[in-house]
Amino acid sequence: MNQSSQRIANTLAHLHTQNRTALIPYITAGDPEPGMTVTLMHSLVETGADMLELGVPFSDPMADGPVIQKAVERALSHQVSLKQVLQMVTEFRQTDTKTPVILMGYLNPIEAMGVDTFARQAQTAGVDAVLTVDMPPEETEYYLPALKKAAMDLIFLVSPTTPQSRLAAVNEQGSGFVYYVSLKGVTGSGQLNEADVASHVEALRSQTQMPVAIGFGIRDAKTAYAMAKLGDAVIIGSALVKEIETLSDQGQADLPSVQARLTDKLRSFRVAIDQADAGETLE
Repeated sequence: MNQSSQRIANTLAHLHTQNRTALIPYITAGDPEPGMTVTLMHSLVETGADMLELGVPFSDPMADGPVIQKAVERALSHQVSLKQVLQMVTEFRQTDTKTPVILMGYLNPIEAMGVDTFARQAQTAGVDAVLTVDMPPEETEYYLPALKKAAMDLIFLVSPTTPQSRLAAVNEQGSGFVYYVSLKGVTGSGQLNEADVASHVEALRSQTQMPVAIGFGIRDAKTAYAMAKLGDAVIIGSALVKEIETLSDQGQADLPSVQARLTDKLRSFRVAIDQADAGETLE
């Protein structure tokens, strides 16, 4: 494996030795404006992100709730393409060669580029993993070999309703970590049932050797604190993207304002997760 393929494994292993939970924020590439994305990526790392999840804009984001759908629309209004997203990662890598970058998106843009071409260009850019929402693990025969050749992880979503047969396929095809969807529904929806998540994650851990990241529905410090006690990583998406939406709706989505709102929000999650890791009471 080359350096890029090891970034996720190394990051999670290092955090594990310190009894720390990884914090993985999500933003949509090109939201609110393409020129801001790389700066925002760096700001998130400086504020305590251990990995970054970068959304690839697509016109039909079926797993995403209204907040991220609007983010995708804002990005697409600037015609942000998969090629541009890879250019953003390339620019990010000029000064950060350590932080893992995961692309989250849908199969259509990858197929339009060509799977082999995408895998080569993503590896060159410094992408560490791909989470393709509409790619079931049973149908990866033409997709996974290209990613393996490019030494990139293929990450799958596992939900409370995932059948055993699919979980077996996830274990066989997936790598990096398992993304556990902590509630039924799209991103940003519903209230978390902590006891329910705890029982599902415990069952999942008995069936996979991969680290478990928990996402969907983690909207505040309280839920982040609870999920940090259960997962190896906590993924924050809609709660961050909502800050960009608010500023955009107010006509105030300039870079300093967006940076300040995102980093303030992420810091609250980082503090809560660190308190959970230290066994402290949430302040």
